[in-house]
Amino acid sequence: MISKTKSSTRSPSLSITSRSRNPNHYRKSKTYLPLPPPPPSPLVSNHIKFEELRVVRGKKLLKDLSTWGIGGPSNHFLQVFTSSQLLSALRYCDENTIPFIIVGKGSNCLFDDLGYDGCVIQNRIVFLERNEPGIYRAGSGFPFNRLGVQCSNEGYTGLEFAGGIPGTVGGAVYMNAGANGQDMKNLAAIVAVTFQLKRSASARAVQQQYLERRRLSQPVGERTAGSVFRNPPNLRVTAGELIERAGLKGHRVGGAMVSNIHGNFFINSGQATSQDMLELIRLVKERVYQRFGTQLKEEVLYVHPHGNSQNAETENNHAM
Repeated sequence: MISKTKSSTRSPSLSITSRSRNPNHYRKSKTYLPLPPPPPSPLVSNHIKFEELRVVRGKKLLKDLSTWGIGGPSNHFLQVFTSSQLLSALRYCDENTIPFIIVGKGSNCLFDDLGYDGCVIQNRIVFLERNEPGIYRAGSGFPFNRLGVQCSNEGYTGLEFAGGIPGTVGGAVYMNAGANGQDMKNLAAIVAVTFQLKRSASARAVQQQYLERRRLSQPVGERTAGSVFRNPPNLRVTAGELIERAGLKGHRVGGAMVSNIHGNFFINSGQATSQDMLELIRLVKERVYQRFGTQLKEEVLYVHPHGNSQNAETENNHAM
């Protein structure tokens, strides 16, 4: 996501603190620290206490976690506020053989109306540290737009574009790395990201320009998931422009609609179902391919109710 954003400023350097997908250990300063003991057998109740985590069974509606406002109940749901809680959550899923997905703001995922049979882990690791001028270390659950605004207001350049991206820091890094073909297994559990930025007297003005451009060119205030498709590589045309040229702006399937403002934004106009949105995505891909011979690739992640996810390299995934 970071690399595809057009900007006149230099990209910030960053480092990532992550936890291994292996739930049996994590590494810190070359010392392996033991995990908490295995959880007890699941209880027959709506709530399970496990290592300071409150696991909600079958009651959390995923539409409340998605900017699209679509999705049924999750079989398991929990929130994590620290890296140790995230580790305990991953251990809980591993010990009980439960597929999982980690979500932040839910701004790039489509949940099914049937819900999700696995565990949805909501990332609430939202700290922000500024130990040196221009160096920001943000928890992976920290809002990316808030970070962009704060850095720009404090006179640092590199994240001006982030002010209009309604996801989390971890989700932005994860999606950007995947879009650039990096191995996502090493980013299975992003805990924190460090950005090294430079001073700029114009950072705030540039950031305001990004926000104004977004306000004029995107359906701000509508229920969307951001860009539905990635821009085709090696073409001088965006996915939104191809959709518009195919005459699909305003096209509807049930309660799902292609935005009249931006062709690559699909709107839940009221009571859209997951099947409405999936059918609209399929139809748009088909029409664009028939018209231009270009195969659009989804940027949003569809979370299958039984644990399998489209457009992902592994069963366990991150969403913004």
